[in-house]
Amino acid sequence: MSGIKFCNFENTIIKSSLLCIIIVFISNIVSAQIALPAYKDTEFSTTYRHRLSLFRLLPIERNDIIFLGNSITAGNEWSELFRDGKIKNRGISGDITAGVLHRLPGIIQQKPAKIFLLIGINDLSRGISTDSILRNIFLAADYIHQESPATRLYIQSILPVNKQLNLYTNHTDKKDSILIINRQLDANATEHHFVFINLYPHFTNAEAALDTALTDDGLHLRGEGYMRWYHCIYPYVYGLQDKPALIPLPQHIRWDTGLFPLFRCNSISINDSLLYPLALCLNKTIPNVQIEINAKSTFSNTRYSINLHLDKSNGALSDEEAYTLTVSDQKVIVSAGTAHGIFNGLQTLHQLMRDGTYIDACTISDEPAFSWRGYMIDVGRNYMSMDLLRQQIDVMAQYKLNVFHFHATEDIAWRIAIRQYPQLTAPATMLRDKGMYYTETEIRDLIAYCKERFITFVPEIDMPGHSAAFRRAMGVDMQSDSGMYILRNILKEFCSTYDLPYFHIGGDEVHIVNKQFIPAMTQLLEGLGKKVIGWQPGANFTSGTIRQLWMDDAARISQEPNIRVIDSRHLYLNHMDPLESVITIFNRRIGDTDHEDSTVMGATLCMWPDRAVATDKDILRMNPVYPGMLAFAERSWRGGGHPGWVSGIDTSYQAEFTEFENRLLDHKQQYFKEKAFPYVRQSNYKWTLYGPYQNKGDVNRKFLIEYPTIRESSPAPAGQAMGGTIILRHWWAPLIKGTLEHPEENTTCYATTRIWSDEAKDGKFWIGFNDISRSPATDSPPFGAWDDKGSAVWVNSQLIPPPHWLRPGQKGNSEIPLTDEGYSYRTPTIIHLKKGWNNVLIKAPIAGFQGVDWQNPVKWMFTFAEVQ
Repeated sequence: MSGIKFCNFENTIIKSSLLCIIIVFISNIVSAQIALPAYKDTEFSTTYRHRLSLFRLLPIERNDIIFLGNSITAGNEWSELFRDGKIKNRGISGDITAGVLHRLPGIIQQKPAKIFLLIGINDLSRGISTDSILRNIFLAADYIHQESPATRLYIQSILPVNKQLNLYTNHTDKKDSILIINRQLDANATEHHFVFINLYPHFTNAEAALDTALTDDGLHLRGEGYMRWYHCIYPYVYGLQDKPALIPLPQHIRWDTGLFPLFRCNSISINDSLLYPLALCLNKTIPNVQIEINAKSTFSNTRYSINLHLDKSNGALSDEEAYTLTVSDQKVIVSAGTAHGIFNGLQTLHQLMRDGTYIDACTISDEPAFSWRGYMIDVGRNYMSMDLLRQQIDVMAQYKLNVFHFHATEDIAWRIAIRQYPQLTAPATMLRDKGMYYTETEIRDLIAYCKERFITFVPEIDMPGHSAAFRRAMGVDMQSDSGMYILRNILKEFCSTYDLPYFHIGGDEVHIVNKQFIPAMTQLLEGLGKKVIGWQPGANFTSGTIRQLWMDDAARISQEPNIRVIDSRHLYLNHMDPLESVITIFNRRIGDTDHEDSTVMGATLCMWPDRAVATDKDILRMNPVYPGMLAFAERSWRGGGHPGWVSGIDTSYQAEFTEFENRLLDHKQQYFKEKAFPYVRQSNYKWTLYGPYQNKGDVNRKFLIEYPTIRESSPAPAGQAMGGTIILRHWWAPLIKGTLEHPEENTTCYATTRIWSDEAKDGKFWIGFNDISRSPATDSPPFGAWDDKGSAVWVNSQLIPPPHWLRPGQKGNSEIPLTDEGYSYRTPTIIHLKKGWNNVLIKAPIAGFQGVDWQNPVKWMFTFAEVQ
């Protein structure tokens, strides 16, 4: 009994001691919690109470953007200026830091996305010390971080004041204190989890006081002052870079001091009537501005004018597409030797005008590395509406692409109206989108639409291959005498109907039985004044035919020294994983050269939607058309790139890619909100690779790293990789390099990374292990699995289940449109993240590298990226 009592007594002491420790621990936690001082509404002014009572009736919604402060904040119409109802004004005239602390819980409880705080000048006017003001601001910042860590806090510097106007003298004599507070806000931003925005220097005059052009009383802002403020914080509101992101990046750019007030612009001056259409287009962006035609050799002296100057005598502008662009605080000047050059300069100017208020001063000198920068769309297999074609042409023009390659005839259908042979476009001859084709009027419209945007329209009638639709309609083969007779009539009609410099004859993927066919068609077209283009590898082209490379560079090593080429190798968007596409296109070295030479004219980015689609919009939704187009625009304009065909982010030029990705994501945010743009940030993903381990053909075999309890004792990492999509072995290996230097069959690779979350939440993720090409008739993933290779993913040791596929195990069929097989066009996977670091483990096994057939290429890869 006594022993039992002793044990019970000892247990009681132990329990009591543990309880005390727990109480102390909890007390420490409680004491570490940030609490705001208690105030009563009656401690503040009547104005404050009135505004606060209204704000309490207008609740803040989750993900709102809040402008918080005093009368300087209250005086602006933020939601109207930003044209965004999610932006809420919570400024109160006369407010002080204590007033902000008092109403902060009501603001933060709904977890707004961002808060922009400017406060402190009224505290100074009351004689409150700088230390007390800073203490209150830091307390507000710490409280926001504690209660809603995902809320981004931006604390703006106190604005300058001007005492020379002799108004608000208790406020305007506090310059020294303002500077002390601003310096301390800047120095302590990281410690207190906020971003400091230094507005001060943007509002000062030569005497370092508040510019009188921006104020009437030395304290508050006039309309122009709010425009200046809007310009300064615009990138923070929308998560953009400080300076406008330019794509393609100009060859030479220098950011200067000053701002051109776009809202004050009163004229667009041109020195040649040839530029009038371009001035009209610019006028749509800047309405109610007069267009003036001045003498050819002079610029307009009008203040706040935009000058478009045709300067054919300037040797520096000898390239047809070259331009210079100068922005000062008084004037914008775009100069070029041609109207095309002016057009290119205007595309850059539009990007500089991103917020519509001010343009940052800069000096730009620019010209393309390649004269041929094309985009091809196949409308033979899947018809695409005129509106969607125009949309793509508009994006091409915006990014200075200058060739629209129109592939309009295929085995599936012939989609160009020919007056002599209406049976070519009869519904009965088409296998898809029956009866859908382009009339003569529509093709004329497309040609004119391109021409207005300085884009060359290049038609393609594929011959003699890819011509089953022709054979069904006409009852003869193209290579027969009858077929050649009909085709000659078609080409004569087409060339007499449309005035175009180039004609693409295809010539690929066909057995040539009539050796005279290609030479004869080429001779006919050249006799009609056309420059002929054909696919290489392809038919028996003449030496004058421009070769468009699609597989190899046979044309470049030909004995014919005068052959010119257009590079389209590994530039087929339909074969590319959306995340890989931007990387590999950005890496490309077009034609294996840095810039155009006597052989390489440039390149064409191609879109081949071989597989049937449910709607033409799916072509843009399921393929990385716009992300790829922007990466291609950058590379084809800038030139350069890196040798070889690389599918991943190489560490040697990681910074270069990240810089471009930042600009790309800025453009996605600004210009593609209503368009399909399948791309998310991926340069922040760094993977540690383990293996590959021999699985002896058993893709389900487990290795030590799969067991959380012994994961730390797993073998040393085998390497590193970066990106959202990691291609371990490319399906076109060894031509295209994957991550693994020496990939082997019957092995399993693992990859780990960590992702940070400011709070516990359900995140949205792109996850995939087989990006199905939109070209072959690939099988759908099996039921209950990510793929047929045994791939898996864990987050915080929790296995993430695969999607509930709409068509699990569906045998590949070109006439069955894809629905959810690709990660970028299905609903993202929801994963619960804990606050702090979250551990990700990827398992990627492989058996053989050969698929069951050519329609099912083995893609040893994985994708994991958060969708923000």
